[in-house]
Amino acid sequence: MRRLQVGALLAALVLPVALQAAPADNSMPVNTFIGTQDEGNTFPGASAPFGMIQVGPITDHYAGYRYSDKKIRGFGHSFLSGAGCWEQGGQLSVLPVTGTIGPGGNFDTKKPDTFNHKTYAAEYTHEGEVGQAGYYKVKLTSYGGITAEATALTRAAAERYTFDAKAGAGHVLLNLGQANERHSVIGSEVRVVGDRAVEGRIITRSFCGGAKYATWFRMEFDRPFAARGIWDDRAGWANVDGPSQQGEAKPHGVWLSFDLKDGQSVTAVSAISHVDAEGARINLKAEGMEGGKPMSFDAMKAKAQANWQRELGSVRIEGGSNDDRTVFYTALYHALLQPLTGNDADGRYRGYDDVVHTAKDWTYYEFFSLWDTYRAQNQLLALLRPQRARDIANSVLKIREQSGWLPRWGYANFETNIMTGDPVTPFLVDLWRFGALKGREREAYTALRENAFGVPAFGIRPQGRSGNPSYLRQGFVQYDRGFISKGMDTDPHHGASATLEYALADSSLATMAKALGHTKDAQVLAQRALNWKKVWDPNVVDEPTGQRGFPRPRLLDGSWFADVGSGFDPRGDHGFHEGTAWQYQWLVPQDVPGLAAAMGGTSQALRRLDQFFDYEALVADPAAVRKSWVVGPYSYYSQFRYNPNNEPDLHSPWMYTLMGQPWKTTTVLRAAETLFGNGPSGVTGNDDLGTMSAWYLFSALGIYPDVPGSGRFLLHAPRFSRAEIDLAPGRVLRIEAPEAKPGERRYVQSVNYAGRPVSRVWLDWEQLQSAGTISYKLAPQPDTAGWGTRAADLPKAPAGLAR
Repeated sequence: MRRLQVGALLAALVLPVALQAAPADNSMPVNTFIGTQDEGNTFPGASAPFGMIQVGPITDHYAGYRYSDKKIRGFGHSFLSGAGCWEQGGQLSVLPVTGTIGPGGNFDTKKPDTFNHKTYAAEYTHEGEVGQAGYYKVKLTSYGGITAEATALTRAAAERYTFDAKAGAGHVLLNLGQANERHSVIGSEVRVVGDRAVEGRIITRSFCGGAKYATWFRMEFDRPFAARGIWDDRAGWANVDGPSQQGEAKPHGVWLSFDLKDGQSVTAVSAISHVDAEGARINLKAEGMEGGKPMSFDAMKAKAQANWQRELGSVRIEGGSNDDRTVFYTALYHALLQPLTGNDADGRYRGYDDVVHTAKDWTYYEFFSLWDTYRAQNQLLALLRPQRARDIANSVLKIREQSGWLPRWGYANFETNIMTGDPVTPFLVDLWRFGALKGREREAYTALRENAFGVPAFGIRPQGRSGNPSYLRQGFVQYDRGFISKGMDTDPHHGASATLEYALADSSLATMAKALGHTKDAQVLAQRALNWKKVWDPNVVDEPTGQRGFPRPRLLDGSWFADVGSGFDPRGDHGFHEGTAWQYQWLVPQDVPGLAAAMGGTSQALRRLDQFFDYEALVADPAAVRKSWVVGPYSYYSQFRYNPNNEPDLHSPWMYTLMGQPWKTTTVLRAAETLFGNGPSGVTGNDDLGTMSAWYLFSALGIYPDVPGSGRFLLHAPRFSRAEIDLAPGRVLRIEAPEAKPGERRYVQSVNYAGRPVSRVWLDWEQLQSAGTISYKLAPQPDTAGWGTRAADLPKAPAGLAR
């Protein structure tokens, strides 16, 4: 889900970040500040790959941290990377402070508002701030100067707070009643355990009005408390251990005081669980303790960074500047953060039925932004992490088993019903095509067929394809803003785009149905894959450009929607989710010849693509994208150009390839890559749980996934001269393009795979898995009658797709 386009890259924000971001091994540098400005919504804190716990700073922004903010309210212990909804993350806000705690003190126990983290937030400096894979460091300039550090493994994390040498005592505030901005805490409870540990539970209402869920935690310190206390909405209470409970939006927390005579640093290790308090204890014992004591900060940091070096080292590139490499490896880092590990170290997880289940010999994952990730990140994980892809597929099927339906946007252990269309179908069908559902094909098809041919019962939370009654009867989802929704979004609110999404999903499911022997289903689904035509109005004209024919919403009675007094504007906001008819018109990769015909033929469709991308301007200057393309914050509507900040048209650069002009795909990609930079504004819009980062990686590597279920990866000129991708132990896919130079356009003249010429514009999944070498020969000028330009070079529509 998108929220904002990348803004102008402020030079003042870039230099200190770039200098501090790279780890000791500069071959795979990561800058975790990339995406922390202009609504990228990434977080700079510490996380393991697919980690359950993340520790990072909370500033004024709803996603946690915004680079331009001036104060840090605390260090939270749960974050998502790049999500767009406002209610998310930041549970257990922890801040080191100095001063007196008591009546009349800096933290006046008679005045509960002094324990508001907006009030006691610390100023900080970007000088010396470090954001690396698995490690974060910042200097708080308030409270005499305190250095805060964080690192994390999969289920446990560590923080080290180093106070100024003049400080004789220091305190750590654990704020349970507040989290990220706009993330409301519904209730909390806490108790101090002995003189070194704190346990508790935090209930939050999360993610665009979603359901309540619980996070349990345990935190242990490397030294005893000199004093402690609990605050609530009445006052602060010294030398009490609890347990203490609080209700919605009320102050609640613990202060812990430390004698610093024996050293200026205080280290805490922590773990969380979505199962219960015992789960947090088990996780902490498994990953945060050594010999019954908290693991040292440096030991955990070393483990964390070694884990990331192994993960990042599975893709090796050559060529480019340090900035080029940093952007690439940070994109890989962001793509490997989600989904999050959901089961505790003992295998237990809380299912969508709110019952505790056990994952034996596999990992249960949670937090699925499927409307986003089905387009690029899902395929990347299947390519790079096949075992995780299998567990992810299994997790999605478990959600269906335990909730009664397949998910759309699953947050913790509930369905949010955020976004529209049918993203779970292309998501799972691709995983089936890539072998991640081996042994569970029948179960998966049953679940997908149920979703494609029905709707969930009103009494369960998921709403599935809520537009199916109209779609199955008439071939389109009606446009009805008054349709009752179970969440913030529902398909009839965006009927035209939902129809296009359904048709694409049906195309992918038709491929799976045919392969599994469900011939009649395959025929029905293949016919439904052409339902994009049911919302194509050949008479719609975009007056400023003169282009004729666009997708258009239809009402339940079959009539075309028209605004009172003005008709239908293909740049308007009616019937399309976070986009316009201009952007959604390309969402027909399953029937490119049919789409081209609807536009007046291939030549006319290509001219429309040129207009969509402002192609001539890009040829003259790739930086023209910052003026020509969609550039405004949350600019979903009143637009007719490419939106690089949102998912609906992410695939559209490859429509050139699919229509026989592959060199134009390269021109567009090299221009789009200028929007990714080594600074806080270096992500296009919300990163959406690694989706935009995965898009960049595919763009830079020279391959991109085609229609879900097809198993095809489209070929284009790589950004780097050489790349090696570990597919599995002992198998390496190599991509070579000796003439490639980052920042310069080079066009494909020929392609070889495994030593043989490749004239077609794609390779199949099985070819990639055979771990050969893709060799590109590039040249400064395109051959407009060469590679990839013949009809025989282009993919055909899936078998059985009738026209």
